Amino acid sequence: MATRRIAPQDGRTAVTSWLAGNAPRGDVATAVRFTLEELAAAVPGRAVEVRVPPFGATQAVAGPRHTRGTPPNVVQTDPDTWLSLATGRLTWDDAVASSRIQASGSRSDLSAYLPLFQPGASPVGEGLD
Repeated sequence: MATRRIAPQDGRTAVTSWLAGNAPRGDVATAVRFTLEELAAAVPGRAVEVRVPPFGATQAVAGPRHTRGTPPNVVQTDPDTWLSLATGRLTWDDAVASSRIQASGSRSDLSAYLPLFQPGASPVGEGLD
């Protein structure tokens, strides 16, 4: 299980700030890291590396573990695209179709796991509104 570094309340506050628009860089960084932690908690494993530079990366999804070099299953995107996916503002298919995601490997399709939550609902038990 992933180690939580961001308190759930702090993470929800940062996501709410991002949803409201014009979030300061610190809130965007916290929101990205929090949602990556949520993904790792919801879909434990080390088969897929999810990268959201410059703010964070995590490993998730059950399957063969990666230990050296470039992982075989990688998803990379920018912070706004990631947060849009995590909150349901953007679908996986739309992000792929518009080339907002770089995904490689047979396990890199995260559509079954996104969105992580939507306003009013959260996997940690409290809404974002």
